Amino acid sequence: MIRSLFTAATGMQAQQINIDVISNNLANANTNGFKRSRADFQDLLYQTMRMAGAANAGGGEVPTGLQVGLGVKPAAVNKVFSQGEFIKTENSLDLVIEGNGFFQLTKPDGTIGYTRGGAFKMSSEGTIVSSDGYPMEPAITIPSDATSVSVSNDGVISVLQPGSVTPNQVGQIQLARFSNPSGLESLGNNMYSPTAASGEATVGNPNADGIGAINQGYVESSNVNVVEELVSLIVSQRAYELSSKVVQATDDMLQLANNLRR
Repeated sequence: MIRSLFTAATGMQAQQINIDVISNNLANANTNGFKRSRADFQDLLYQTMRMAGAANAGGGEVPTGLQVGLGVKPAAVNKVFSQGEFIKTENSLDLVIEGNGFFQLTKPDGTIGYTRGGAFKMSSEGTIVSSDGYPMEPAITIPSDATSVSVSNDGVISVLQPGSVTPNQVGQIQLARFSNPSGLESLGNNMYSPTAASGEATVGNPNADGIGAINQGYVESSNVNVVEELVSLIVSQRAYELSSKVVQATDDMLQLANNLRR
């Protein structure tokens, strides 16, 4: 009887984590480049009271065993890297990746961070940077007298300058892809860091070698489906409530046992 208290408690703890994940998804429903997370769960150990195939009193074998489960545990929180919708902005430095790949940013410590957020800006020196001021890797500088900036699907950045009718190429965007993007570590600020699970980054030009193409003048919205998240929230809330009912029922049973009289 006491077993059910701890089993129900694991269910409540698991659903609390699930609601935490859902709340983070909903909070970032309007975050450009955000990728939703999904919590995965596994059942815990089982207490075996009788093995399947054990001998019975007549010398035969019992067809099924007797096992009691001990609850549930969170197994993983996976990032879902499905494509978000494209939002047209007309901003020449707003870039979106159609397909696989990540933009590369140089962090203050010199390491490389990876992002799907393509709302880039131009620093006072003309360098293309993220909203946090992290320069794109490899670094690309736009001339101060450039009158227009164009980015091709394969990442070539060209500018038009006064006195010239032919665009001049000033840089080449390179994207990174990973064999297991779900293994990336989330750093916040729309950035990820590679881990042993994600594998090392494979860097290449857009629109080649399995890397997505770049579209200029768009940003990628979050891939959070608000309706799905709200449904998941209701299901998780009800599962939490059911586990709490088990705790209450077990407490009532213990109270009845304590009140027994001879």
